[in-house]
Amino acid sequence: MRVITTTILIGLMAGSTASAAPHAPDEDDVASATIEDRSFRSDFDGSDQKYVVLLPPETSPDQPVSLLVALHGHGADRWQFVRQTRGECRATRDVAGSHRMIMVSPDYRATTSWMGPAAESDVVQLIRTLKTRWKIRRVILCGGSMGGTAALTFTARHPKLVDAVVALNGTANLVEYDRFQDAIAKSFGGSKQQVPDEYRQRSAEFFPQRFTMPVATTTGGQDTTVPATSVLRLMDGIRQHNPHTLIIHRPAGGHQTTYDDTKRALEFVITASQEAASKENTNE
Repeated sequence: MRVITTTILIGLMAGSTASAAPHAPDEDDVASATIEDRSFRSDFDGSDQKYVVLLPPETSPDQPVSLLVALHGHGADRWQFVRQTRGECRATRDVAGSHRMIMVSPDYRATTSWMGPAAESDVVQLIRTLKTRWKIRRVILCGGSMGGTAALTFTARHPKLVDAVVALNGTANLVEYDRFQDAIAKSFGGSKQQVPDEYRQRSAEFFPQRFTMPVATTTGGQDTTVPATSVLRLMDGIRQHNPHTLIIHRPAGGHQTTYDDTKRALEFVITASQEAASKENTNE
């Protein structure tokens, strides 16, 4: 495994919601985080796969810590959530920093992933690998656009690996979705006509019962790139059995989520997952 370590400045939001065990950061903690550009040999096909880790100051392998996995959008790579200044990316970094979470942004087969079989296998392997490096207590999955879709797909496929999920402007139905079809077909191993089961099993809308963890989604009523309807239907299904849901739908919104809405969604699932963990510990 190759490691390249650098340091960048990441400003944390003042007034961020405190975690269950609040940390009072000193000035250096608030000002910076360490970035590691890493790679691993994929069990799926033996290829070299990359991911970026943002470590809060003084992170110790023996210290319990939560993991935030951020999945980039179509056309981007692992650096999107680490470097971009758009609201979704800044809010994700800030929330991770304010809660002293380890933030990981994988390529998950990079620009045209769509959480096909190879990407799915890589993310499973990555989460399990990270759990051997650090004392991970909770795994929170988030992503925007293709990454929002991927977050929902992965959670539907591996609910036991995910403690909370946030999907920003994603789709929950790849059977009906009609954009980026060449890229999706390449990722899934064929078109909707050739491998229909692949499209169905990666469509979270068909599996609302698997979403037992805290879930938050953001959608825009004027989003023509990734229309909101399937995610709204999914959330209606999830709410039938799961009270820990947050739907932020902006009727006039497009294919983007603001800083404030992203932060609100992430803070919601973090708080809900902390409460669920405390309740489990009380019942043990």
